[in-house]
Amino acid sequence: MSQFTSGVYIYDAVRTPKARVRRQGGTFADVPSHELLAQLLSALQERGLPADTVDDVIVGTSTAVGDQGGDVARAAVLWAGWPDQVGAGVVSRLCCSGLDAIESASAKVASGIADVVVAGGVESMSRVPMLSDRPAFVSDEELGDRTGYVTIGVSADLTAAEYGLTRTDLDAYAVTSHRRAAAAPASRSVIPVRSGATTILESDEGPRPDISLESLAELATLFGEDPSWSRVAMRLPAVRRPDGGLHTAATAPQMADGAAMAVFGSSAARDRIGREPIAEVVGVAQAAVRSPLLTASVVASRRALENAGITAGQLDVIEANESFAASALVMTRELGLDPTRVNPLGGSLATGHPLGAGGGALLVNALDQLTRIDGEYALVTIPAALGLGAAVVVRRLR
Repeated sequence: MSQFTSGVYIYDAVRTPKARVRRQGGTFADVPSHELLAQLLSALQERGLPADTVDDVIVGTSTAVGDQGGDVARAAVLWAGWPDQVGAGVVSRLCCSGLDAIESASAKVASGIADVVVAGGVESMSRVPMLSDRPAFVSDEELGDRTGYVTIGVSADLTAAEYGLTRTDLDAYAVTSHRRAAAAPASRSVIPVRSGATTILESDEGPRPDISLESLAELATLFGEDPSWSRVAMRLPAVRRPDGGLHTAATAPQMADGAAMAVFGSSAARDRIGREPIAEVVGVAQAAVRSPLLTASVVASRRALENAGITAGQLDVIEANESFAASALVMTRELGLDPTRVNPLGGSLATGHPLGAGGGALLVNALDQLTRIDGEYALVTIPAALGLGAAVVVRRLR
């Protein structure tokens, strides 16, 4: 794989807080996806981005139906009052959608197709529940068999079992995630969501610093009796099913609503934007493995690091989405990472995973942490259902 040397720069990056999804109505349940995006577009403009310099807007969303159907990106651009000539579109690659948007923006800038692109993602799981688009690989048994689709929690349990991770390993990781998230400093890159003059939410919901191994041990596992295990046995007959299951509600990511957007441009774009870039995109990769293992992010990360021309040991920050506790632990082990550098601000087990917005949110966290510690390189990576994975490597400009 050739080294990525095309000069794609990040000029700004923002996200909303992550709001928990609740049965009785989450904090953002009355905030449609186009409004979440529009508030971030307005924030970027207020922070100095001239909207008329933007050539395109790309938004990732996992469930492109309802509020998120019919090109929610273009709707958000118009809702925010941006110039009519700013085009916008949507990409969808399940949980990798946000990183797909970021990589698509990088490719447009690198190729010269566009000079300034705003990209990220959005997911309102309160208003557009996961799988509400009724994908055929879920409902069509023959297609499900051929694609190897299983409940994502079964993928997590299977991955944990394959790597010899115990229930205690997973629970201990969840405790760390919550404590780190609760201790994370405030960031000016997290834009409060408002309704008129009223602030709805200023910071991520969910972190509980008081949880312990003892309290988590009392939780029931979720996926031990899932019918998807029959498909695992058909597809991977040598795999031993873990007795009773491994992951619980604490070691699975919370459902969340949120959005994230970043500004990408060429080196020449600094003259149009009127500011210096904060980071450079130096490596990108997509990957896929035989479903239903949650390991494609490991493959994508290795490719992105090779693409960037650096080693895992040079990474100062790793934002590896806590799709489940197993995914972050496997990433740490397979790449030989320093655990203190992996998700130092906590992760989705504590703050939630707003699917298509996840990649952009992780990018914001990574850039913030690089600045705090005066670091140079960060890796952002996410696995997804159907054996997908994506990764991006960025270099902070000191």
